[in-house]
Amino acid sequence: MRLFASCLSLLASVSLPGAVRAQAPRPTPPTRNPLNSTYVPGKELPDATTPSPTLDGNYILGPTHPSAPEMTPAALVPRGSISTFTLTSSESALYPGIARDAGTFGTADPSDPARLIITTSHPAPYTRRVTVYLPAQRVSGAVLPFIVGADGPDPALFTALDSLIADRRIPIMAAISISNGSGDAQGSERGLEYDTMSGRYAEFVETEILPRVEREYNVKLSRDPEARATMGGSSGGSCALIMAWYHPELYHRVLTYSGTFVNQQWPFNAQSPHGAWEFHEHLIPAGSIKPLRIWMEVGDRDLLNPNVLHDNMHDWAVANENMARVLAAKHYHYQFVFARNAGHTDRAVKQQTLPEALEYIWRTYRTPVLGTLK
Repeated sequence: MRLFASCLSLLASVSLPGAVRAQAPRPTPPTRNPLNSTYVPGKELPDATTPSPTLDGNYILGPTHPSAPEMTPAALVPRGSISTFTLTSSESALYPGIARDAGTFGTADPSDPARLIITTSHPAPYTRRVTVYLPAQRVSGAVLPFIVGADGPDPALFTALDSLIADRRIPIMAAISISNGSGDAQGSERGLEYDTMSGRYAEFVETEILPRVEREYNVKLSRDPEARATMGGSSGGSCALIMAWYHPELYHRVLTYSGTFVNQQWPFNAQSPHGAWEFHEHLIPAGSIKPLRIWMEVGDRDLLNPNVLHDNMHDWAVANENMARVLAAKHYHYQFVFARNAGHTDRAVKQQTLPEALEYIWRTYRTPVLGTLK
């Protein structure tokens, strides 16, 4: 990492004509038609309903998105405990911290319009919060399944878990909701953590987050990938899939809202030159099938954000439609929801669908016989 930090410092000192540019406001996305002939065929559901958690496939929701009853705390539902600790950049061997100067972005590489040049990213400290949910029903000494969430804390997740655990629709499980290291997109700490196509973030969680959770809260977290899930929205969604894709021995279950399956990786990597767009462009179609179960959502007004990269790889709706297509072709177990009347990581859609999404990704989980948990 010292070499990486040195390279970033050197890059920040290089003067490239026009390489520093104020970040333009995001354009207003158009409203996409879910029945577009270039999209995957989806089953249209009655308004205000969600698909069955027992079914794979593609579904069209909306335009009304009422909150699911499980998203309102009920008086008789046991509530899990919620605790928080902080982690500073100086404590991390894997993420010592970077930041992009405020008001700057970058320019397209003249030799490759899909590649972004940024000269204003440099080492910088951060402090992040880690929020831990432990279910009220946990038994002392029992090994818990768990879900890791990006951009924490996530109160909606904790409320849904209370309801679903009480109804026995998902296992008695923990949640570790991790805030990002600050910033957004290329050149930022959040972008480095969530958009990099590698196993590094999963390794960070495994070696620097989970052991501390176990130590501080006297809890045992399962080592079984069938008992582990990831989730997130936007770049946190691409991060959730990246974690499981590069470390399927750690995670088998993935839940994403408006997943950033677009060309947003930085620094450039020749092995995955188009960032998370590579998932549906090359990695899934050409790769061996991994033991993953995936739930995805995108909105009809989701992002269309080319910035300075006019590479046709920055349409979130198209990216998620492409994901559904390639997952179906490879016979993955997945459920894809296209939401009408919905923006990027739309709060109303999450309030409507999160209980069903959680039940879907945990549908195949079988609680091990006592004494066989890992």
